[in-house]
Amino acid sequence: MSHFAEINVENIVTNVIVADQDFIDSGAVGNADTWIQTSYNTRGGVHYATNSQTPDGGVALRKNFAGIGSTYDATKDAFYEPQPFASWTLDEDTCIWNAPVAHPDDGKFYSWDEDNTQWKEIE
Repeated sequence: MSHFAEINVENIVTNVIVADQDFIDSGAVGNADTWIQTSYNTRGGVHYATNSQTPDGGVALRKNFAGIGSTYDATKDAFYEPQPFASWTLDEDTCIWNAPVAHPDDGKFYSWDEDNTQWKEIE
């Protein structure tokens, strides 16, 4: 069994299911060309062990796991989430959005302040 993402004509993911390739190919869920395999264990172009932050050397599939509302870019053969803020840019290698300022690494909690393009500590 694998995960498959259904994309619409704008290449936006509208559904994600677990199925066998034969089921997708049979047309039981509509046009097989609108379903693209995605990997639950792939993030940023790296394959991770199940429920882990440890890369396991497996085959990374389409940069990121597809979620409803994600975009599929056929040129990159990648899924990526909607842009969270106007100032953030898409990393072409990982297909993950990056803030213009690195997230602080001090163990505190932060939220993004788009008006000031900075991280603000949550108190």
